[in-house]
Amino acid sequence: MKNAILTSILALSSLHIFGQSATKFTKEAVREDLKYLYESLEDAHYSLYAYVTKQDFDLAYERVQNSITKESLNLLDATVLFQQLISMVNNGHTEISFPGQSYAEYAYAGGTLFPLEIAFENNRSFIRKNWSEDTGIHAGSEILGINGASMTEILAKIYPQISAERQYFKHAKIELYSFPRLYWLVFGKQNDFEIEILSDGVVKKHTIKAVDVIEGFEARRTEVLNAEKILKFYGPTAYLNPGNFSGDEIKYQAFIDSSFVKIKEHYCKNLIIDLRNNAGGDDSFSDYLVSYFADKPFKWNSNFALKTSKFLKEHTRKHNDTTSVYWQNVLKHEDGEIYTYDFEAYLPQPEQKRFAGKVYALVNRQSHSQSAVTAAQIQDYDFGAIVGEETGDYPSLYASIFQYLLPNTGIPVTVSKGYIVRVNGSTKEEGVVPDIFIKDHLLDETDEILEGLLKKIDGKP
Repeated sequence: MKNAILTSILALSSLHIFGQSATKFTKEAVREDLKYLYESLEDAHYSLYAYVTKQDFDLAYERVQNSITKESLNLLDATVLFQQLISMVNNGHTEISFPGQSYAEYAYAGGTLFPLEIAFENNRSFIRKNWSEDTGIHAGSEILGINGASMTEILAKIYPQISAERQYFKHAKIELYSFPRLYWLVFGKQNDFEIEILSDGVVKKHTIKAVDVIEGFEARRTEVLNAEKILKFYGPTAYLNPGNFSGDEIKYQAFIDSSFVKIKEHYCKNLIIDLRNNAGGDDSFSDYLVSYFADKPFKWNSNFALKTSKFLKEHTRKHNDTTSVYWQNVLKHEDGEIYTYDFEAYLPQPEQKRFAGKVYALVNRQSHSQSAVTAAQIQDYDFGAIVGEETGDYPSLYASIFQYLLPNTGIPVTVSKGYIVRVNGSTKEEGVVPDIFIKDHLLDETDEILEGLLKKIDGKP
């Protein structure tokens, strides 16, 4: 059980830095890495100043640089500092991941956490899970403050650890990583918490104790990104969760193939594709899924542009297959040049294999990256109706990421080298907006979106 929990924790971050958590770095080494981070972002990012001015970014760099005053810093210290700079880019795909290795070591050393899971609705913070011993704290209560600080003040200190285009997406990513983990990251270990909550119109104060990271928190919860391959039937309606668009592609295609054979055998009139709580992945996975209900050739974008750079070329020569056309294009263009890469149209499955009934795709604020792009693709081609709530991720977005390591600390950095425009050509700064809106109260026990859609299909109020 503990090994499974450790795997889950480490999945939050890269394993490149395994074993370095206790290493100390001189302030000079950390400052050098910060400078390297600044320069590499300017060189490699597709459009570093799309959502932040150069002046504000430079001020943030100076602020972080000046804050490095200790003679030595550990891996966790350095990660927190670097993320303060990279989050200023306001791009969800350009980030330094949550420090899973440091967190795992803290957990297995008997670390503790804030015991309440939180979700956000209309910029308000609500308790969704209570892992404390205080049974008087109920799910659905609004949490107003912790240890004398308002939630507004607390979140203002957490936001610099989150890379996202807007506050709505920052809140989604706080839910993804979990508030208790991020509270520890920013405020450190605390044994007791005095909280103020609003319940049934009454403001109440409670004092609660921290819980053990492993037994009191990790062993009792489910990760937000929990998409898994599922096929089941609700009368004439098939429900298909394809899982994330990544992993073993042959096995993935076999699952999709067999699912649509079974859907045909059940003579289903409706098909629900669940793209919620989905981490995204590769277009080859999502296009294969869409090919089973598309009625014409299709693409997953209307424009896909890349920026090549000296930094990207060096990375490509070391880590990528330079015989492929894609990476040859990276190498042949001039440093700093932006160019388009055209994907061929994807063909639908033969008509006898396709599903021809009504298609619905479920989304929520945790439909990330390629899952949001796929929802937009389905919507823009009118292959189906989108149901749920607006995605946190934009379907026209800075992405096509690559990863590199900072030279002294070995901390992995993810950067967007490309810009993707959704099928209908819109570059509006918004998520995928559903055709049928159903609010998702994330982290509670009710599946409002699926249940609401099934009622609608059945003609029930």
